[in-house]
Amino acid sequence: MTLLDDARAVRENAYAPYSNFKVGAALRTPDGTVYAGSNVENVAYPEGTCAEAGAIAAMCAAGAREIAEIAVIADAPAPVPPCGGCRQKIAEFAKADVVVTMSTMDGTTKSMTVAELLPGRFTADHMANS
Repeated sequence: MTLLDDARAVRENAYAPYSNFKVGAALRTPDGTVYAGSNVENVAYPEGTCAEAGAIAAMCAAGAREIAEIAVIADAPAPVPPCGGCRQKIAEFAKADVVVTMSTMDGTTKSMTVAELLPGRFTADHMANS
């Protein structure tokens, strides 16, 4: 099973009653463990939480702290990139050269590194004078 297969499978668990836009994400840590997440909406916050954030939360809950690879999938005409907030979350746990693969349900993919996806990202180095 590939990381995109894991993202595709968890996408089916998304709770998206308002947008009907289901997203799945799966990430792999350096030791090969896979964590997955899907988006979740609610009436007070219909845009919901992102699948990538869910996968990262699952990773952190298990005690892991590094992303080696991440994949995101949605039923869209083109591969959907992570939102700005999730880009920063991914950058918090992934090195600049980690690959983010975005995919449509029909198999169109686009891969970018974290550095390409979030140039000029905020890191702990920015707080060196604190």
